[in-house]
Amino acid sequence: MPIPRRLKAAVMLTALAVAPVAALAAGDKMMDAINEYRELLADGNPSELVAAQGEELWKTPRGPKKASLEQCDLGLGPGVVKGASAQLPRFFKDTGKVQDLETRLMTCMETLQGIDPNKVINERWLKGERENMAALVAYVVTESNGVKVKVDTRHPAMKKMYELGKQTFYYRAGPMDFSCATCHGDQGKRIRMQELPDLRTHEGAIAGWGSWPAYRVSNGQFWTMQHRLNDCFRQQRTAEPIYGSDVTIALSVYLATKANGGKMVTPGIKR
Repeated sequence: MPIPRRLKAAVMLTALAVAPVAALAAGDKMMDAINEYRELLADGNPSELVAAQGEELWKTPRGPKKASLEQCDLGLGPGVVKGASAQLPRFFKDTGKVQDLETRLMTCMETLQGIDPNKVINERWLKGERENMAALVAYVVTESNGVKVKVDTRHPAMKKMYELGKQTFYYRAGPMDFSCATCHGDQGKRIRMQELPDLRTHEGAIAGWGSWPAYRVSNGQFWTMQHRLNDCFRQQRTAEPIYGSDVTIALSVYLATKANGGKMVTPGIKR
């Protein structure tokens, strides 16, 4: 009787986790096994369930104004979701700000539904309105799966954000004296079973930026890009940024610009 694909993936995960040092040194063979494990996991991405919840939230009247988000303008016109996240972050005239997907959704939630952004900003990850945000993000990014990244950096505000993002990427801080570049500024790095793409390059940026947001198998959670970037700061043992802050948006502008022209694979699925 053939072994189910997801059960086979679980068996492979256990085997890889307990692999001896000699096996880890095998290089190509180990990476082939890891890549096969990832392919098995991708068969039935749990993000699909989260995206379905997000689509329902998008269409459901909520908040003090009892309105849906179906007229939310993510940059391609009111209500247009297809391909929208592939062109974010971007400058929005109505707010006078550069916004990523999550901060733009907060704007729509506030203006259309009357939901206070602080209900998202001050919440814990995957609780309350932050959980609703994750579902909405899953829905929106699913609609850009396979679409090429096309971030427009011509506006002066976008240029400024790009430079801030680049400075932040190389800024060393915390007791470990780490920066984003410490892990993502070289070729061929890996931590445990996870490859660390060189985000300075187009190939690395599309492998990283282009596959987030993602479902994390290790904890059974869907993580937005804001969640992922916040966790990077946590792992650097430095101060974690406020949700939706300029520094996180700037990093997204930097990474998205590096990834321009590459194809999005969202939502991704991670170890």
